[in-house]
Amino acid sequence: MSILATLTSPLALDATAAHLLAQPVDAYALTTGRVWSVVGAVLGLAGIAIGGLALARSTGRFGRKGAAIALTAGLATAVIGGWIIAAAEGGPGTGYGIVGGYVDLAMALIALVLGTLALLRSRRTT
Repeated sequence: MSILATLTSPLALDATAAHLLAQPVDAYALTTGRVWSVVGAVLGLAGIAIGGLALARSTGRFGRKGAAIALTAGLATAVIGGWIIAAAEGGPGTGYGIVGGYVDLAMALIALVLGTLALLRSRRTT
């Protein structure tokens, strides 16, 4: 069998593709998974900030609207983080953004708790 036939056989391509998928990527490479992790982290950080402001100033500008925004941002962050973790085919360093997915879930939990507390406080004060 020739070398070309060996390299182009389906089994050889599958083995090569599996070998390439298992390779870690550069630490600073911006892959799709990492981009989505950053998007989730920005949403989570916004939800935490707005939820904290809504909790601190439950009767002011942020009140119920701030609580609703924090809850929405927290839910969106949880969805993004869960999707990243479910879609990842490798661990840390493979470029799938799995570490960012776990950070997104933690930030989503904080944003949801702050939004819920702000919503409960705004109901109590009005």
